[in-house]
Amino acid sequence: MATESFPRPVGTRRRFSALLAATALGVYLLLIVGATTSLTNAAASCSTWPTCHAPVDPLSQTELAIAWTHRLAAVVVGLLVAGTAVAAVFGDASSRVRTTLTVAALLYVVQVGVGAVTATIGPAAIVPGLHLGLGLVIFSAVVLALAWDLEIATGSEDEDGIDSPEPLEESIPTASERTLPSSRLARARLTAFAYFQMMKPRLMWLLCLVAAAGMALAAGPGLETDTIVATLGGGVLAIGASGTFNHVLERDVDQKMSRTAERPLAVDLIPVRNALAFGLALTGLSLAAFLTINRLAAALGLAAILFYSVVYTLLLKPNTVQNTVIGGAAGALPALIGWAAVTNEIGWPGLALAAVIFLWTPAHFYNLALAYKDDYARGGFPMMPVVRGETETRKQIIYYIAATLVSTIALAWITDLGALYAGTVVVFGGLFLWAAVRLHFEQTEAAAFRSFHASNAFLGAVLVAILVDALAF
Repeated sequence: MATESFPRPVGTRRRFSALLAATALGVYLLLIVGATTSLTNAAASCSTWPTCHAPVDPLSQTELAIAWTHRLAAVVVGLLVAGTAVAAVFGDASSRVRTTLTVAALLYVVQVGVGAVTATIGPAAIVPGLHLGLGLVIFSAVVLALAWDLEIATGSEDEDGIDSPEPLEESIPTASERTLPSSRLARARLTAFAYFQMMKPRLMWLLCLVAAAGMALAAGPGLETDTIVATLGGGVLAIGASGTFNHVLERDVDQKMSRTAERPLAVDLIPVRNALAFGLALTGLSLAAFLTINRLAAALGLAAILFYSVVYTLLLKPNTVQNTVIGGAAGALPALIGWAAVTNEIGWPGLALAAVIFLWTPAHFYNLALAYKDDYARGGFPMMPVVRGETETRKQIIYYIAATLVSTIALAWITDLGALYAGTVVVFGGLFLWAAVRLHFEQTEAAAFRSFHASNAFLGAVLVAILVDALAF
């Protein structure tokens, strides 16, 4: 790692990986700025190229500034792409990394030419979307090169999954083996907290933010309080029902895993029939809340409960390594519920927001799977690090971060989100990607949790930015 296998000033492979990550973020920043330039029609503020001279009747100083930012960012990012390609060609990069970065550099030159023609002649002179399409291809190429380089720099070729994990060192006592509080009030508090714990409250804030973002995109500043209360109330109850059924169905497996061994049903603190009755009651209340809005919201709410409880918990999670990928649909459904609650239909902005959540889920959860790899192996769950190893899992995290970032660009194109959204996805997307790169080099439980928390921060910040942008204008 310390030897200089790349030309100066890059020198080491770790610095080359850092340069690749910076280049990927630079291209992503350029894509976001380009999308903002197109949506605000700021390109019309410049009638010349490569400099930017305003026409006789400029649109505004703000739009002129956006156009100039796009031009200047293109220069800086072009230098990054060229420098990274040169370092790969003359350094100790693999052939596929070298080839991919060379193609990306050549495509960047083509993209600059397309941008020049568009600026001087007009968008009608070029195939619509070609400029953005080339940018997405360049971004994807740089991220692929980054993932492959990190695999070589930090991976282990002979790494396999876990065949026979060590069992828990000590068993967790059941409710009958514990010393329960003698006070009726204390027992009531313990029981109430157990029911609350079954509802998985930690999931509620983020999923409610997803539904709120869907509503904000659909309604804008005209979003009504009754719709907010009914949608979020029904969402909380639906999450509680899904979590309760999950506790019921996984109670035996939970006993084998340290992170879940003290769940209420795993220690027999709550009878199974009581938990089932509680889950069904929450389901009924959730549907009743959604029906006060419209039937489509209620149908999507029921679909979310059934998908998480039956499809994910019973079919996907114990049987396929792609359980997290496909299971991301459960987290994406609140976006559609929020949109449908306002419009009584499923529209493209709602689907685009759902796509962001769907693609974010593996990049988010694979970090947790790395941190609890042995635990999932004890539970018999074929999670990515258990089946295919940590090296492959870390590479998949980079892939899905890239896919998530691309989906945020698509959301910006479909909606009227502005500068706050653009700045948020760039800053927090950069932090998320950087945490994932550090995970490759550190390979510790702490690094996995750092990347996990960075993913939460990314999505939370993006959803808040969507709320503010959509409700403010």
